Amino acid sequence: MNELERELKQLIIDTLELEDISVADIDSHEALFVEGLGLDSIDALELGLALQKRYGTKGDAESEKIKEHFACVHNLALFVSSHQNGEQ
Repeated sequence: MNELERELKQLIIDTLELEDISVADIDSHEALFVEGLGLDSIDALELGLALQKRYGTKGDAESEKIKEHFACVHNLALFVSSHQNGEQ
């Protein structure tokens, strides 16, 4: 697991107060919403704000692309990396 994915997993746990889950429990390619980790739309909003605050990411909540970015931790890491590299 790369460092950014580990950071994002910890951010998810801390932001959403997932007390019974550790970084090791989250598979980078597992779905974050509905099945998989089981997050919901409120969790998505909280996570989006945390990402914006920590990494300066911005995304259109209505965009189909944002659903892809938030599909799993691996995709989130790609999204954050692209913002850090000025690609967005």
